[in-house]
Amino acid sequence: MPVKDLREWLSRIDSPAELQRIKGADWNLEIGALTELMQQRAPVPALLFDEIPGYPKGYRVLTNVCSSIPRLAFSLEAPGAKKAMDLISHWRKSSKDIPLIPPVEVQNGSVMENVHLGKDVNLLEFPAPKWHEADGGRYIGTGCLVVMKDPDSGWINVGTYRVMTVDEQRATLYMSKGKHCHQIREKYWKKGQPCPVAVVMGQDPLLFINASMELPYGVCEYDYAGGLRKQPVEIIRGPITGLPVPAHAEIVIEGTITEGDIAPEGPFGEWTGYYASGVKDEAVIRVQSVLHRNDPILMGACPCKPPSEQTFYRGPIRSAIIWDQLEAAGIPGIAGVWVHEAGAGRMLLIVSINQKYAGHSRQAGLVASQCHGGAYASKCVIVVDDDVDITNTNEVLWAALTRCDPAEDVEILKKCWSTILDPTAYYKDGGLYNSRMVIDACRPYGKLGSFPAVLGPEKELVDRLKDKFAGLF
Repeated sequence: MPVKDLREWLSRIDSPAELQRIKGADWNLEIGALTELMQQRAPVPALLFDEIPGYPKGYRVLTNVCSSIPRLAFSLEAPGAKKAMDLISHWRKSSKDIPLIPPVEVQNGSVMENVHLGKDVNLLEFPAPKWHEADGGRYIGTGCLVVMKDPDSGWINVGTYRVMTVDEQRATLYMSKGKHCHQIREKYWKKGQPCPVAVVMGQDPLLFINASMELPYGVCEYDYAGGLRKQPVEIIRGPITGLPVPAHAEIVIEGTITEGDIAPEGPFGEWTGYYASGVKDEAVIRVQSVLHRNDPILMGACPCKPPSEQTFYRGPIRSAIIWDQLEAAGIPGIAGVWVHEAGAGRMLLIVSINQKYAGHSRQAGLVASQCHGGAYASKCVIVVDDDVDITNTNEVLWAALTRCDPAEDVEILKKCWSTILDPTAYYKDGGLYNSRMVIDACRPYGKLGSFPAVLGPEKELVDRLKDKFAGLF
């Protein structure tokens, strides 16, 4: 059964392997560093920080929520999933033709236990971490939901963007150009109006996962989550903006963003593993209301050098999305898709195919590099035959080194969709772009029958030996 809120999620995953409680870590660097250090081990537990110096006991920070297969499987309702490919298979099945179930509005919710309006607003009430040493400030919004309403259609969009605390009543909101909330904000500004916004910090992790996905323009993430859960998300209306927010969220802030109202933002250590965006003036949220539960839990998703939490939840889901989009584009014979953790869930994509015709492998690689799920900030696509385990880095590199001729089998694409978070992105003709490489690491189609045979024991022998010498395995 789906969980109602973050607290029910915590109670249902609570075991020493999945959740560690830490007392006394400081918001200034210690929470961020511990989060990052734990991401470098396996398995990675979720971390719940309490008794943070300078804050009341019970004002907590939760990190590494989506950093393990068991927790992802629980959040996505994928019982029995043991590895990433299991999650990919589950997502492809569960997300196909799901009904969009709109949220249901309720009269009251746990998030209304404390309501602060106007001059009573104080963002510094919460122990927002300074995650990395060179960060330009404390980031209250990392594992958050940013809620906006399209002024023309009424479509509610729920995305994930970074939010930096400026002072008691101001925060900056950083959004890459082209993202849905950025498009909505621009619509308000073109009308000469401030853009209403709500930011949610602490919610059912499924909502966070959905907000981080590339859903089609016009599809509401609440509706999509309702379809996946087979029951509607409970929402209430924010008292200032009227925007729908989860009724049992931990913390919600509301306000408006006015064109020209800016403050310095960044730098911030991001998912590419760099402080790539520097310091820039970004739009300010003038916060007019803060809602929170008693003893609130601020949910954070701390970016760091891969592998990180982003690679854990982005990899399987984006792999499934791209696989579906390849098939929807008419590409036959797709045997697997894997968004590799080294590329932070975006920059390195591996596709395996069962070759059907000359040019098939090149077609698959080029389409994968440009379909919606794979286009943003991608840097490299490697296409391999279906005898290669795409989740095994050594096998993928072996195929790239033995089946690819660099002069014939590497394509370079220029002026592709990118982000300033990519250290090699470049400006040209007024736009920000990157280049990307498609590596055809499949056996040449014309030599499928004559290409040298792969060395290794036959599967039947391997199975017999594993049975006969089970103690070795």
